[in-house]
Amino acid sequence: MCQLLGMNCNTPTDIVFSFTGFATRGGRTDEHKDGWGIAFFEGNGVRLFVDHQAAVASPIAELIKRYPIKSKNVIAHIRKATQGQVTLENCHPFVRECWGRYWVFAHNGDLKNFDPVLDGPYKPVGNTDSERAFCYLLQKMRRHFGEVLPALAELTAFLKQATAEIAGHGTFNMMLSNGEALFAHCSTKLHYIVRQYPFTTAKLSDEEVSVDFAEVTTPKDRVAVIVTEPLTTNESWTQFQPGELKVFVDGEVCTSCSASG
Repeated sequence: MCQLLGMNCNTPTDIVFSFTGFATRGGRTDEHKDGWGIAFFEGNGVRLFVDHQAAVASPIAELIKRYPIKSKNVIAHIRKATQGQVTLENCHPFVRECWGRYWVFAHNGDLKNFDPVLDGPYKPVGNTDSERAFCYLLQKMRRHFGEVLPALAELTAFLKQATAEIAGHGTFNMMLSNGEALFAHCSTKLHYIVRQYPFTTAKLSDEEVSVDFAEVTTPKDRVAVIVTEPLTTNESWTQFQPGELKVFVDGEVCTSCSASG
């Protein structure tokens, strides 16, 4: 299946270190070679890069490794196709507008017999179960809350129920963000780490690369990284429980709004 990578921070931060290790899994150290993508929130905009080539062979991926785009919320994906052809329109993350802001979504898993009625404004462009799930999720959100963006706690409670419903059709590890918070739901496997002062040196597991975060951060910085499999060999990652939905805001788990299964 695919793999996911997310980052949520309290100050705009680049994801070069984590993406360097993650992209290596896109055809070199792992089998996820059917395309990749990454989305960066910047103000009210989203900078989206997708490619149907394997990440290890993509010149666009090389750009991301060398160009330190800073963002408070990032979602990335490397694909091993289970449904849908290896084409650009089937590459994650997917982006749609809802309540006057962009939403970014990526999914790892395989949904069986999942063919919801999509009779609202959200329609898939490609033919993946993932994009169908995203459109269905947004359709349910708009119909449940109407024209006004709900409070974070209300939205979290809704997403807890909606993701459990979709996960009833198979594996539904997913990440969703509106640029203010990053929601992560685990069916089978997700891990996260929060890096904050005092910062230490981290070493990638997929590349001979390390970084001393103390040299590139301030004591006020806080960064949460969420990923399918831990990216480093010398840090302690926390594993999600199956059925768990976590919400990350300003680089940490929002304990007042996260929900467990």
